[in-house]
Amino acid sequence: MVVAVLALMGVFVALYLLAHSIGLIPLICGVGSCETVQSSQWAKVGRVPVPLIGVAGYGSLLVLALLGVQPLWKDSWGIGLLMLGFATVGVAYTAFLTYLEAAVIKAWCVWCVTSAVLMTLIFLASLPEIGRAVQRR
Repeated sequence: MVVAVLALMGVFVALYLLAHSIGLIPLICGVGSCETVQSSQWAKVGRVPVPLIGVAGYGSLLVLALLGVQPLWKDSWGIGLLMLGFATVGVAYTAFLTYLEAAVIKAWCVWCVTSAVLMTLIFLASLPEIGRAVQRR
């Protein structure tokens, strides 16, 4: 359930950034240079805003985490490993984005850092799924 709560928080952060990126709301950033990061060339992958990727990733993790606690899926080793796989891809992409903030853009976005912390915590909380999968198989 920890992953579900963290993923829900991630969905909200990503939705906030997405709403800003498509011009619905202003970006409020108490510290850092959120606008610099969000308006950089790295804020989109092709024509897709990075926050949309975040909504999809966090949303997928939320669904998997909630499926994993349902009686029908509770003993399924596949759900846990799929969640760990998504978390691994998420933390790797987050590490890349954090590198870009530090080394290329040279600016920090508190919302992006919050998302990076959430994804790292999701990854760490998903690691025990390896042991559970071995036991369930």
